[in-house]
Amino acid sequence: MRPERQDGTDEGGLLVPLAWLYAECVAGGLLRTGDLTEPGSLEYRAGRDALALTVFLSGVGRPDVRLFDGGADDAAPADRMDELRLLTAHAAAWRDWVRERLDALEAAPGPGSGGVDPDVALARSAWRRLEETELLAADLDAIVPLPREPADAGEGDEDLAPVWTPAWRLGLPLGHLAIHLH
Repeated sequence: MRPERQDGTDEGGLLVPLAWLYAECVAGGLLRTGDLTEPGSLEYRAGRDALALTVFLSGVGRPDVRLFDGGADDAAPADRMDELRLLTAHAAAWRDWVRERLDALEAAPGPGSGGVDPDVALARSAWRRLEETELLAADLDAIVPLPREPADAGEGDEDLAPVWTPAWRLGLPLGHLAIHLH
């Protein structure tokens, strides 16, 4: 594989999606630092994908804009972290923002001879996974028991049915919390 070219010329070969890979690296680092979920779990992957999308689509993932300058000890600039924190704060607004940004990037001409931008293709794939994958929502009653009505007052166990939610609805709050903990 050859490195991604920034001058717009195409010499043939495979373009490496450096911006997306960088965004995934930053997202994974933020989640691991927060120690919120086990790496390799579906929840971790949802959080990493949601954060990577945010980093990539905000422009922080561009090769010429770095969130971190060097090693793991580097502190991220406060304005960059504030931007990511604001973008991940509200789920409905974030979802619309992701869709608009992806559509705009896909409408733009790809690198080289009209091909699909590999960074955008990977971002779109991550978004598709986040929308199509459903995770079992956490049972918050198991953490903090709520006062319940007497057993004979209910009509059945309808409120005990498992709740499935798109992965981005779990990944986004995980990412937001990881940013706060960084």
